[in-house]
Amino acid sequence: MLKFDHGLCMRGALGARGLSESLLQAVRFAMQDGEHRLREERDRGGLAWMELPYRRPDEILKYVQAVEPRFDNVVVLGIGGSALGTIALSTALRPQYADLLPREARGGHPRLFVVDNADPDQICALFANLNLSRTLVNVISKSGSTAETMAAYMVARGLVEKTLGRGHVRDHFVFTTGPDGGALRDIGRRESIKLFDIPNGVGGRFSVLSPVGLLPLALAGVDVEPLLAGARDLDSTVSGRPVMDNPAYLFATIQFLMDTHFGRNICVMMPYSARLRDVSDWFRQLWAESLGKALDREGKTVHIGQTPVKSLGTTDQHSQVQLYSEGPDDKVVTFLRVEHFDRDVTLPNIHAEYESVSYLRGRRLSELMDAELMGTAWALARRGRPSMTFTLPKVDAYHVGQLIYVLEVSAAVAGELYNINAFDQPGVELGKEAAYALMGRGGYEEMGREIREYLSAHGGAEDDSETARSSEELTE
Repeated sequence: MLKFDHGLCMRGALGARGLSESLLQAVRFAMQDGEHRLREERDRGGLAWMELPYRRPDEILKYVQAVEPRFDNVVVLGIGGSALGTIALSTALRPQYADLLPREARGGHPRLFVVDNADPDQICALFANLNLSRTLVNVISKSGSTAETMAAYMVARGLVEKTLGRGHVRDHFVFTTGPDGGALRDIGRRESIKLFDIPNGVGGRFSVLSPVGLLPLALAGVDVEPLLAGARDLDSTVSGRPVMDNPAYLFATIQFLMDTHFGRNICVMMPYSARLRDVSDWFRQLWAESLGKALDREGKTVHIGQTPVKSLGTTDQHSQVQLYSEGPDDKVVTFLRVEHFDRDVTLPNIHAEYESVSYLRGRRLSELMDAELMGTAWALARRGRPSMTFTLPKVDAYHVGQLIYVLEVSAAVAGELYNINAFDQPGVELGKEAAYALMGRGGYEEMGREIREYLSAHGGAEDDSETARSSEELTE
């Protein structure tokens, strides 16, 4: 199972700026109350994301088996929670550099591309290099109206219609959206485009174990059933266990105390595995969007939440650790460690004449990775800087499923400790509405005028952008 070590957060390792057992115990009752509220909510049918590991992926697997031979490319159009989890798990679970390999070397599976921005350079470059007759486009939006995703869909659809003919649209698109209406669902029903549901009660940042993540990953050759099994087993492990024996509760408690008692309001996630690097990106959204809130449950203004930062070992030992070690003592680092890499390299017996190099002879790269992680953790602790470590026995679907689920539960539990709603995102919604207004969506005219007047008066960006090129121009 996934292991969790928090020893380098404690007073014995850090001195006065470390956690004491009494401080952890003082939070125990608040944690028990929060756990009780979460359990009651789950028993009432809420927290639907916690039930995702128990849902069979049969419909997804049947669809994949039917369509996979027809496509060389799968393009995901999504943003935020509709993309970051897929990117993270694709990086972790597919062969590295898989999309550079010929189809046979990929096991006959398509390549996977995720478009998670409205950047015209990115979108133009991708579709200019794809054979659309061998490309399946998975459009993901719970609301069915996300501006960036729907804009990318319109580009892709325009190209497919021009290149292949309108009659082929149904065969080259699949929609993943909410079950209760919205533009995507209406289009899908009207045009017989295959639809997959994002279950009610599953927010974007908690959706990776739904068809949002499972469908594109399965299309690209990932065995999603062990992923779900790992999450299920982790759920069984954390349910009802006391705080000190529960990795999800303990991680949340430590982050909360480091923030509220020690002013460490920045949490760094630092995998020592290139395959886990994008898990940090997914975690940034999970932690920031869940916990960064202006109001608590009673409506009191609190403006709380840690700022999550992504890092990568050993790369960022040479770019960020100087700040972590000697800069402001406002950070807590979470390392992701791998016990057994799929491959390893023993360094050859060369350059014995150089003492500064010869000590590496006969050692393995995995040993160097571990030494770098332990050395960084020790160096931080010697300067009074806290860290904790999740250890995966290996990077595979089962253990990555555990990691994803333990972090999701941690975010929910931290929300209880902060006394905020971890499942809404009002700050994000306001920005979305502002974009609707500036793009001329009906019903937002007054907001659009207000925004333009405000930016004009206060030196904001001017609205002088060129009209976007049409999809017809993209093929030229």
